[in-house]
Amino acid sequence: NEYKSYLSYNVHSVNTMPITKIQKEREPLWKEWDEKAKKKGLRHTVFCGGGDTYAGHWDNNLKNGRGTYLYSKKQAVYDGEWKDDMRHGYGTYSLIREDGSQFKQYGGGWKHDKRHGYGTFYYNDNSHYEGEWYKGKRNGWGRMHYSDGSIYEGRWDNDMRDGEGLLRYPNHNRFEGSWQRDMKNGPGIHLYLDRGQCYEGVWVDNIPKCGEMKDISRDTAPRPTEYPIPDLTLVDPDGVLAEARISYLEEE
Repeated sequence: NEYKSYLSYNVHSVNTMPITKIQKEREPLWKEWDEKAKKKGLRHTVFCGGGDTYAGHWDNNLKNGRGTYLYSKKQAVYDGEWKDDMRHGYGTYSLIREDGSQFKQYGGGWKHDKRHGYGTFYYNDNSHYEGEWYKGKRNGWGRMHYSDGSIYEGRWDNDMRDGEGLLRYPNHNRFEGSWQRDMKNGPGIHLYLDRGQCYEGVWVDNIPKCGEMKDISRDTAPRPTEYPIPDLTLVDPDGVLAEARISYLEEE
């Protein structure tokens, strides 16, 4: 009897024991709604204001990954990679013509919304630059094709020819030497292949200051000079020329 009473007491105690349910802490509703409102992953066309639109990948409410942005006022379109709402990585920037066709103005690297790294920029149908960029400007090695047919290949700094470079003209004449502030500055060689002559010397702001002009291949030049260049009669022409070159280079 005592055993039965003990079992009865314990069963009754189990059945009547109150059960306490621990409530889970819940974030405020505004946080939940804000999280759902954030753009994340691939989205179709999103209107960005001013008529601009973006279609592509998002992360944390920012353009991240690959996407296409249409600039309404500029009538241009960027298609490429993004990072934290800025063009970053590889991408192309094209202008939209009146007939709806696109003219690719730039294709290459971007960093922090500016041209950076290696890329090609088309100024028009007849001139373009291919080479290195830094913070939106031509910087480093690059090749520029000009509208008149000239081609420059060499160093750039702050969007200007600066350093060693070679300029080839449409008539096959060429200059190879030093550049500074987008002009010939320092030692260089100018080949006038159309008339069979060569000038080697020092340049200052695109002007040859001192050097030696001599005939080369006059017999095969398409437009040779009427008379050959006479021989120098100075006692020490090389010494005079070397002294003059040093004086101009020291000024530089």
